[in-house]
Amino acid sequence: RCSQSNTGGRVQLDASIDSPRPSGITRMMFSVRPPPVMCAIAWTASPCAPSAAAGCPIRRRSRPAFKGWTRKGASACLTLSRLLLACLALTAASCQVNYHPYDTRVEGECGINAKNIARIEAATAGRDAIRFAVISDTQRWYDETEDAVQALNNRDDIDFVLHAGDMSDFGMKVEFERQRDILNRLRVPYVVLLGNHDCLATGEEIFQKVFGAFNFAFTAGDIRFICLNTNALEFDLREPVPNFEFLESELADFPAEATRTIVTMHARPYTEQFDNNVARVFQFVIREFPRLLCCINGHGHSYNVTELFDDGVLYYECDNIHKRSYLL
Repeated sequence: RCSQSNTGGRVQLDASIDSPRPSGITRMMFSVRPPPVMCAIAWTASPCAPSAAAGCPIRRRSRPAFKGWTRKGASACLTLSRLLLACLALTAASCQVNYHPYDTRVEGECGINAKNIARIEAATAGRDAIRFAVISDTQRWYDETEDAVQALNNRDDIDFVLHAGDMSDFGMKVEFERQRDILNRLRVPYVVLLGNHDCLATGEEIFQKVFGAFNFAFTAGDIRFICLNTNALEFDLREPVPNFEFLESELADFPAEATRTIVTMHARPYTEQFDNNVARVFQFVIREFPRLLCCINGHGHSYNVTELFDDGVLYYECDNIHKRSYLL
């Protein structure tokens, strides 16, 4: 259910559109920018005729009928063409190429996940209740990501934000930098998982510089978050995905202060990215973690709650940010 109000030229959608699930996860919609005012252009038969669109200031001058080609007209067109070519040449000469699609020289903050994990663990230590938000697949939607940051900053009940992967669309440095700079405006710490689009071009190297390891874990309150790279298709057997050695080490060294577990990933089992030959083995292993509450993933671009293995473990899939929602 939504309540809608229009204030200051913005349409605000409040409250959730789905009832809370047993694990407490709810899909929330955030503010929607009003659609741009479109002005129709009326094509008229006479010069300077008024537009047929009500209130539209746009006019179109109709041109006289084509009278045929003349030497004078040809000479004028040739002169204009030469002028345009000269302008293009001057523009090209003044341009300086300062970016290459395979550039890996990151500008700005790096090692973000490790820094923010330290903040999260310090702020939630000893607590048995936490609240976090999940966004995913921000990719090319920079305006929507900025709106999401504003919506999350308007809340005072969130401990941290988890990004479920695909910050970039093409794995380019400038994409990671721009998305990072937007998310750095959050009032709370955030962590980012690796998505399949983040693996394109030099994306893997950029991700490791800006955010850190592909597989990592942290404790918030009494919940251990296991954050996994599950983009097996992008790694093409270069390294194990999912990494069972990492899972085994996390099981062996499970922190004493944690009593519950949430497993997060970009692509869930039975998607084209996951190594589905080991899907059931993967599920068997993660169920060994103490009190597995649920799994959280992105990649599908649509909100979905699925019990994949008929074992009571729910997979919560987050919308892409273009749909202006987040999980809470």
